[in-house]
Amino acid sequence: MPDPVKYDIIIIGGGIVGLSTALRIKEISPELKVAILEKEDKIAKHQTGNNSGVIHAGVYYKPGSLKAINCRSGYNQLLDFCDKEDIRYDLCGKLIVATLKEELPRLDDLYERALQNGLDKVKKLPGDAIKEYEPHATGLAALWVPYTGIVDYSEVSLKYAEVFTERLGGEIFTDTLVKDIIPNKECSDIITKNGNYQTTLIINTAGLFSDKIAKLNHPQLNVRIIPFRGEYVMLKKAKSYLVKNLIYPVPDPNFPFLGVHFTRRIQGGIEAGPNAVWAFKREGYKKTDFDLAEFSGALGWKGFRKVMMQYWKMGLGEYYRSYNKFALTRALQRLIPEVRISDLDSGGAGVRAQACDKNGGLVDDFLFVENKFIINVLNTPSPAATASLAIGQSIAEKAIARFNN
Repeated sequence: MPDPVKYDIIIIGGGIVGLSTALRIKEISPELKVAILEKEDKIAKHQTGNNSGVIHAGVYYKPGSLKAINCRSGYNQLLDFCDKEDIRYDLCGKLIVATLKEELPRLDDLYERALQNGLDKVKKLPGDAIKEYEPHATGLAALWVPYTGIVDYSEVSLKYAEVFTERLGGEIFTDTLVKDIIPNKECSDIITKNGNYQTTLIINTAGLFSDKIAKLNHPQLNVRIIPFRGEYVMLKKAKSYLVKNLIYPVPDPNFPFLGVHFTRRIQGGIEAGPNAVWAFKREGYKKTDFDLAEFSGALGWKGFRKVMMQYWKMGLGEYYRSYNKFALTRALQRLIPEVRISDLDSGGAGVRAQACDKNGGLVDDFLFVENKFIINVLNTPSPAATASLAIGQSIAEKAIARFNN
């Protein structure tokens, strides 16, 4: 067997966070030899490639949290990158609409949170002003968030990869599944199906399989990744006039998902959804996708069993909307009463990697677990795509500090 190829840093996972991290490392320390290992035949195939394409402003996130800090910083970095690299985006704005009286205090809380996060152009709207922004929407009150936009994150990721490889000298190896990690005295051997690599530092950004990679070096890991599928429908082209831009409900603060909403895509068309159902396979994009080992592994994690006990009513509602198009239509009609079931075509789906701790907590913020040889990035939920360059900068700084000591 030939000697392993040696690197300073190897990143496992070629999604938008892995790519942005690699890019930032090479920008800061071009002398470091850096590579990305991606198990698929192309980059950005999973969470990144099935992203809704929203540029989030930072309304929802607790002030001072990693989500809030990285979203605000990453938002500006993303727009600067898109401007520099001629990537099309549209800051079209969005409405967050309260349709029930009990949602009004939560809408007020969101407004205060937006101001604390520096979004001073967010407006509170009475119900009769909603139609000035979305003529077919209805509600008791709303927030207008002019900062929110849309972009194609697959295009952004491809440009990250181009800059990393062609301008900065980094390397990306696709179709390279990591099978094992063996730490040595000063480095680690990474065993893949296509050969071995040796590196001083590993950065794990493997998304839906990040806990599997982490367990290779942290056997007692206290979190697991639980896959949640989000299914979308598309408004028929003849009905696209019903939505100008983005329309969201007021989210339930006890559940880490935003609720079904309407999104105009930068590629064209109006997407509606998603729901949030437990997927029986980590890359289970279809209802029929099932993997016995992954299904059993999730059920065997006591933290997830606690989640199921806590959210069983909400979970059943999500499954009901998944299998009953009438129920999904009723949920959408809360925002746009004119929508009919005949207006909806089937759309795509994405799978979110949701970290769940052993106590039954769905981890809400970004989560890192580190040791001498590896930085595990175990939870980077939305707004990770918006915040990718800021997250990449943070991880890059953690990594480079190890070479400067």
